[in-house]
Amino acid sequence: MSIQEYLDKMKEMIDELKAMSSALGLGNTGDEYKIIGELFTYKFLNDKLLYDFENREDKEEDFDEFVEYAGIYTAKMKKEHLIESLFQKQNEEDFHKIFDNAFEEVNEMNKDIYNIETASGKKKPLFEKLSVYIRDEGKEIELAKRAINILAKYKFTNIYDGGFDYFSTVFEYLIKDYNKDSGKYAEYFTPLFAGNIMADILYNDTPVSNVSIYDPSAGSGTLILALANKIGTDKCTIYSQDISQKSTQFLRINLILNKLVHSLPNVIEGNTLTKPEHKDGDDLKKFDFIVSNPPFKMDFSNMIENLKADKYNRFFAGLPNIPKKDKNGMAVYESFLQHVIASLSDKGKASVVVPTGFASASSGIPKKIREKLIDENMLRGIIHMPSNIFATTGTSVSILFIDKTKTDDKVMLMDASHMGTKTKLDDGQRTILSDAEKEKIVSFFKGCKEEPEFSVLVTNDDIKENSYSIQAGQYVELKVEKLDFDIDNRISEIKDRIILGFKASKSLNSDIEKMLEEFCND
Repeated sequence: MSIQEYLDKMKEMIDELKAMSSALGLGNTGDEYKIIGELFTYKFLNDKLLYDFENREDKEEDFDEFVEYAGIYTAKMKKEHLIESLFQKQNEEDFHKIFDNAFEEVNEMNKDIYNIETASGKKKPLFEKLSVYIRDEGKEIELAKRAINILAKYKFTNIYDGGFDYFSTVFEYLIKDYNKDSGKYAEYFTPLFAGNIMADILYNDTPVSNVSIYDPSAGSGTLILALANKIGTDKCTIYSQDISQKSTQFLRINLILNKLVHSLPNVIEGNTLTKPEHKDGDDLKKFDFIVSNPPFKMDFSNMIENLKADKYNRFFAGLPNIPKKDKNGMAVYESFLQHVIASLSDKGKASVVVPTGFASASSGIPKKIREKLIDENMLRGIIHMPSNIFATTGTSVSILFIDKTKTDDKVMLMDASHMGTKTKLDDGQRTILSDAEKEKIVSFFKGCKEEPEFSVLVTNDDIKENSYSIQAGQYVELKVEKLDFDIDNRISEIKDRIILGFKASKSLNSDIEKMLEEFCND
């Protein structure tokens, strides 16, 4: 079976799990994503374990011995935890309890690897009991039986060398129905292609080792996974924080899929602004690479007083005033961006998604941030992206690139807002970039290439003279079509036509007067 055929089968299994959830009255509930995510992850770990066992170096090693000494990339399970074993027990009394116990025992066997931490220090296991999601007594067994039959139906033991491109596609399909709601996660879900563009530009292909990657608003991990894959998952360690329980659960699955379980202890569920968890002593931990697509606007008025007393001195440009009416319009991204700048190492690089309005705001926090980036020669460039490029926001967005290793004074300003093709997707309109367009964005930015109406290379002084605006349209050369004609001759022609028009009008008036005289005489 080809990789594409395996991919189709995996999507088919996900669809069956979602249909099962809906049939049991769990569709579109807050628990649905947990059920689908946990069952998918259990299936992945089960089949990955069987794949690793089948391909073990010592063929004399039995199953239990192999599991005992397996590395962190192989889940520890007993034979009775395997899907095939559970499938054989589905007609036993209280089967749902057998399924629940398997989840709990697998949690215990793998807690040092898969547990993640909240800001309060609580450890969260990978799996919850399936039965806790059932409100109607008696349906627990039905859920357990349906689930085990779906999981046992598919075999995915030959896909584990598929790599990032394969599993990122699977992951996006897994979560696609859970990034449309109005929660914080939906607001800053990042499409994979945008993550790849940011990673391709941020990392210059110079071999590195033991570098750190951080995302303070990690969501489901699209950005950090794209960059980690670009650098090499064995050459980097990921750090993240996100306030959303849903996002953090999906991020954990994403790291497991992509051989980054060594970074799971660095995944924190909590509020990055009020309680940043990644620290070095009494100071913030500094990172080699930072990527972020923070929420743009939200009500964080209850945090402002706390942030004013910030002991890390992150908010050099200030904090927004609390509006009397629409507090949901508070520009929280400004605070996240300042946090990113404060978290960069001396040679750090960052890429952050911002509203396009940030580039030219004439005053306030955005301008102060731009002034710091330019005055300290940290701004590498900005790309204005097409509208509707992200599924969950109609706001025009740009991607900001910060580089503390810069040695020249050049800044790349790029306007890609005209690119892409509008396509109806998931009950809404999205702008999709072609492979050629994505390649052009990356190659022009990295190569500092200029093109009228698309890209321009300016200096820090140019930007300072223009009120620190980094709006590409204020610098990009406009194409002006030169018309090949003699202006004097053209004016003469127009003048002659006007004179002829007057003469024709005079003749017409004379004819009308004659007709009126004849009519009156009759």
